[in-house]
Amino acid sequence: MEQVAIVGVASGFMAALGTLLATVLAVANRSLYVYEDPRIDEVEALLPSSNCGACGLPGCRNFAEKVVAGEVAPARCTVASPVHTAAVATLLGVEAGEVEKRVARLACGGGRHVAFLRARYEGLSTCRAAAVVSGGGKECAWGCLGLGDCVTVCEPGAIALDLHGLPTVDMDKCTACNDCVDVCPKGLFSLQPVKHRLWVACRNRAEGDLAEAACEVACTACGKCVIDAAPGLLTVRNNLVEINPSRVGEAREAIDRCATGAIVWYDSAGHPQRGVVAKKILRHDALPLRH
Repeated sequence: MEQVAIVGVASGFMAALGTLLATVLAVANRSLYVYEDPRIDEVEALLPSSNCGACGLPGCRNFAEKVVAGEVAPARCTVASPVHTAAVATLLGVEAGEVEKRVARLACGGGRHVAFLRARYEGLSTCRAAAVVSGGGKECAWGCLGLGDCVTVCEPGAIALDLHGLPTVDMDKCTACNDCVDVCPKGLFSLQPVKHRLWVACRNRAEGDLAEAACEVACTACGKCVIDAAPGLLTVRNNLVEINPSRVGEAREAIDRCATGAIVWYDSAGHPQRGVVAKKILRHDALPLRH
């Protein structure tokens, strides 16, 4: 009898404790509950789930929350297809909006046929690995190493290496996801508005003759483009021409007297155009190794 009584007391205690805990959890759930709009899940399901950050937000979930809250336009997701963007707008009963298209651009024109090597790199075939070994072996310390890390990380397949080992960007495929910007050890990629068609395809900050001796298409900071462009558009700083991003406009004339073709103008198809006096590059073979 005594054992039965003890078991009964224990069972009653456990039942009372369970009831108390369930009550506490129910009260906590009600008092701490945060309402979440169910449309957030629906919007997120229509997004590419790439979490690439092209929209400027940490991920697709955060973007969905901002869209539902009316803080950003659906079109701000440049990775989503037009069909999915329209579907998000229809779901929320808002305008899809318009976002200025941006694309990745490479600040280098030095392929193997115009840029010299001071050493031949042999090792893991990635730009990041090569950059660790004395900068990668290219005579221009700022130049593209051409091993294609940017091609590897570009999920939309917008980047390819040309015949001379230089990355080229397909403007139609590029979603401005920023992956190539992050992976390039030389920091040569940046995201630029498509309407900014004037571009300096060089990062070499050596003095003019030294820069051209390392790469035939390097900027020599001669200043002719600065003279030909609108006032305040271009400046020469640390042996390199820089573009004032707030003063871009229509300024194709700035490329006309660039002898090396380091400053270019992107046409409507996204192809870089060189000035009329830029020397013709007829060589297709790689330049020899300098000892």
